[in-house]
Amino acid sequence: MLSFSTCWNNARHTDGEAMIDEILDFGFRNIELSHGMTIAKLPGIRRAYAAGKFRCSGVHNYFPSPVEVMIDAPDAYEFSSHRAWDRKRAMEMTMQTLELAAEFQANYLVLHMGSVPLNPAKYTKRLTEMVKEGKQHDSEFTKAKIDFVKKREKVAPLYFSRAIDALEQLASKAEEYGIMLAVESRSRFEDVPSEREMLHLQKHFAANPWIGYWHDFGHVQLKHNLGLLDHADWLKQISPHIIGAHIHDVEWPARDHRVPFTGTLDYKTLLPFFPPDCPIIWELSPTRKSEEIRQALQVWHQLFPDRCG
Repeated sequence: MLSFSTCWNNARHTDGEAMIDEILDFGFRNIELSHGMTIAKLPGIRRAYAAGKFRCSGVHNYFPSPVEVMIDAPDAYEFSSHRAWDRKRAMEMTMQTLELAAEFQANYLVLHMGSVPLNPAKYTKRLTEMVKEGKQHDSEFTKAKIDFVKKREKVAPLYFSRAIDALEQLASKAEEYGIMLAVESRSRFEDVPSEREMLHLQKHFAANPWIGYWHDFGHVQLKHNLGLLDHADWLKQISPHIIGAHIHDVEWPARDHRVPFTGTLDYKTLLPFFPPDCPIIWELSPTRKSEEIRQALQVWHQLFPDRCG
């Protein structure tokens, strides 16, 4: 299933139906309703849905945004937070999002599970800057990366356990609504779960058919570019748990959410790890131009005609 995320044009519209119409003009009929959505756009989205204009492939938490959050901030409240109120608010908003996802007959809900309390400026951002400077093969980079991994592994268990607890609470509601909980791969190593933790998470919920893995091509490629994993090898390990994916490209080393075929990703190598009928969602930066997207879609249809439905 090929689909398109509203994260691309959400900020440019005040009316939800006009937002949907702009995406439909590309030829998409499946749309992912993404985070950052104001509640004021819901009536227009409902009109478009009631008119049969689009099918909702899935929803990305939180949808709509919490009313007290003035910007697009899907991590405003984290399940892993040390603040009990934040964890409670994250759960409340996710339950509301599940209700809306059911209204639009969504197949899945994409979730961010949180992070460990390490300053990215000292870790992921520092490693990224070193790679930009061409230092990825220097001993200084290797030491910084190893120190980062050790530090994260030491502090992570508490925050990972909170993510597990949140999924335990959400699972019954997901089953009630018939919506898969899709735990997304993240772009920073500070985020939860890491790849090692993701494997543990999938094992923990092995008997629960409502929890699985959501692959983000760009996020994982950013970690690949820092030498924290191998993209293809990771997909080989996690492929039995894949629900679907956000697809976008990466300009070396760390500009993601680019239009496919404009960066460094090798889709021909990576796509075979995905089930033939799983949702593939184009999740693009709002800065990407319509003509650029149309050109990339033509290439996609030529290269992957079996993944255009």
